[in-house]
Amino acid sequence: MSRLRRPPIGVAAFVVLIGALVVIRLLGTYPWNEYVFDLHAYWITRDGIDYASQAPGPAGTYLYSPAFAQAIRPLTLLPLPVFAAIWTSLGAALLGWLTGRRVLWFAVLPPVLLTLVQGQLDLAYAVVAVIGLRWPWAWALPLLTKVTPGIGVVWFLVRREWRSLAVAMGATALVAAVSFGLDPAAWSGWLSLLLRTQGPVSDPNLVYVPIPLLVRAPFAVAVIAWGAWTSRRWTIPVAMVLAMPILWLNGPTILVAIWPMLAVGADSPAGRWLRPDRATSAIDATT
Repeated sequence: MSRLRRPPIGVAAFVVLIGALVVIRLLGTYPWNEYVFDLHAYWITRDGIDYASQAPGPAGTYLYSPAFAQAIRPLTLLPLPVFAAIWTSLGAALLGWLTGRRVLWFAVLPPVLLTLVQGQLDLAYAVVAVIGLRWPWAWALPLLTKVTPGIGVVWFLVRREWRSLAVAMGATALVAAVSFGLDPAAWSGWLSLLLRTQGPVSDPNLVYVPIPLLVRAPFAVAVIAWGAWTSRRWTIPVAMVLAMPILWLNGPTILVAIWPMLAVGADSPAGRWLRPDRATSAIDATT
């Protein structure tokens, strides 16, 4: 009978730290459920979305498409402390899947830590960067939230992978069509928001890289085009970061997706998912 292996100390420490944050949020402890966290902006969509009053920059603003709000609707019906606890747990699970036993190393990096605390979608985008070539429909998430991080579909265009491109764009269009049918007025408001948005509102307390998207976008396209031509998939998360509408401090969290793509990160759950044949061989070797 085999003995149960203890989890690495870093994994155990990460679980304890995240567990403490989850409990604090579940108890509704101030200030961990306040409006200054992005997860509050997602939760408040339960009361509807007033895109006319939204603008990039201030905490607690919802800037994504109505489709995302509709998709998470069942969770937003829960009380805020429960929603915040579940949302934090989901973010931690995504980080664990991407990094495996090194999860604590990544969790203490300022962008990643900020993403976990704020409840931002950067870790979900990192997962899309990993799974998006095999499951192209996953690109619907960035395309229907921050839009420009969906630049990953350029990979299919450059490599002439028309089927994958069709699946990515078709899935996005299908979700958008269903969402529009449910709330056309909200879609009109979101599109108006995108057209009038120029950048973050002026606020000395906001921390971001003040390089406009129009300047960064050509570099993002060049990076992913080069990566597609030379089969370097790690360029996908790099291009996604460069293509963020506004490059906040948490944006580089998407680069965590590079770890499972490297040989050193092959033992993470995401790395094993990327290399199913190697994972199978490892299992066979231990039996």
